[in-house]
Amino acid sequence: MKSLILTLLLAVPWLAHADCLQRLTSPPDAAGHACLREAYGKPPERWPAPHVDADVQWTELGPLPERAPAPAQNPFSEAKASLGEKLFFDPRLSRSGQIACASCHEPDLAFADGRRVSFGHDRAAGRRNAPSVVMSGFSEHLFWDGRGGTLESQALMPVVDPLEMAFSIEQLVRRLRASEHYPGLFAAAFGSGPLDGGQIAAALATYQRTLVRVARNTRFERFLNGRRDALSDQQLHGLHLFRTRARCMNCHFGPAMSDDQFHNAGMTYYGRKYQDLGRHEITGKVEDVGRFRTPSLRLVGRTGPWIHNGLFPDLNGVLNFYNVGMPRPKPAPGMENDPLFPKTSERLHVLGLDSEELRALRSFLDTL
Repeated sequence: MKSLILTLLLAVPWLAHADCLQRLTSPPDAAGHACLREAYGKPPERWPAPHVDADVQWTELGPLPERAPAPAQNPFSEAKASLGEKLFFDPRLSRSGQIACASCHEPDLAFADGRRVSFGHDRAAGRRNAPSVVMSGFSEHLFWDGRGGTLESQALMPVVDPLEMAFSIEQLVRRLRASEHYPGLFAAAFGSGPLDGGQIAAALATYQRTLVRVARNTRFERFLNGRRDALSDQQLHGLHLFRTRARCMNCHFGPAMSDDQFHNAGMTYYGRKYQDLGRHEITGKVEDVGRFRTPSLRLVGRTGPWIHNGLFPDLNGVLNFYNVGMPRPKPAPGMENDPLFPKTSERLHVLGLDSEELRALRSFLDTL
């Protein structure tokens, strides 16, 4: 029997790795670190299987492409990307001529803005946090509630939002047509056809699909591309926890590290000051109350404050909440039969990670 087991271990090396991974201490000892190095020293498709629920259609983590994929109706071109970049940083896209896309998505802040909620026209405050747009080209449900659809359909929504840029497409088109340089730039990017809202949206979307380059210069990306020394022992332990006991791969997987779906993480604040019904406001479905789109975790350490309303100024606080399974609100008296009372996602479990494991997980997140 012993010889049969040895034969199996030699024929299927991951069995030996799985055995030593089961014996990991917190923090791992020298043997544990060596086991992790061996297990994750292979290409991602040969890494240990993640801990995910049976119905999760996950894909493996992997390196990012040079840019996000473009749809057939808006193929990539350097001329469109260059034009989109100019538009992205131009405050003339707003009614006041003072607010650009980059006002809420600043390059120095990983294309987020570092505020709990952003300011728009006449310093009006929004109610949701401005997420980084670096990975926006990998989502088909933009905005926290998914109302934006694709990049092309989302691009001009902030322009016409009265709390953001407070302009109109017609006025914007007139302004750009009357400018000295834009007509020639649009002609170079699109050829024939009038400068219109569709071309503006297409150029902005094309530029945003190039922003993935910002996330390609990270420790984790170097690790994925074969630099196995790019992660420290603690960070490698965090990667393993991310894939296993922390259950992060239930929602954060694939190169984009997001399932692009909607989940209720228990942060609806139903009936209280910060109430936000999330996806329900778009679909009207009871099951969508409190659900928000899963953000990409790429650059997550640089894009705080966190959660849809920006109420978490410290990423460690977010991890602590997830470690206890996130809030599970109970109906107040008189609300027991309220059909809209939100229900926290069953994907979220009490994790029971200790302080060393939480530090390792945070250390890994900082490599993204």
